[in-house]
Amino acid sequence: VQLQASGGGLVQTGGSLSLSCAASGSIFSISDMGWYRQAPGKQRELVAIITSSGRTKYVDSVKGRFTISGDNAKHTVDLQMSSLKPEDTAVYYCKAVLTVVRGGPSFNYWGQGTLVTVSS
Repeated sequence: VQLQASGGGLVQTGGSLSLSCAASGSIFSISDMGWYRQAPGKQRELVAIITSSGRTKYVDSVKGRFTISGDNAKHTVDLQMSSLKPEDTAVYYCKAVLTVVRGGPSFNYWGQGTLVTVSS
């Protein structure tokens, strides 16, 4: 199983960016997918997650600015980020919680990080 993230880059304060992540490989089911971020010198934190039923959760600092969406059939998750602030600067990672066989245990899989830089 692999998670491939794309998007990110450099944007000015107030701008917008989109991140995409696709899971591929031998996947039986995905219970949720999400985005995390890690700023320099800080711990990795949850940004947003979406469950297979479409329920979403956001960290307070991005509520109203970021939108997560997912496609169960395609095993993809997107993060639309708007009104970006310098404090959003971080490496963003996608994660999927999935099973590879029916009735099997769930595992966390991580994509490679993608850098988002918001200039002031």
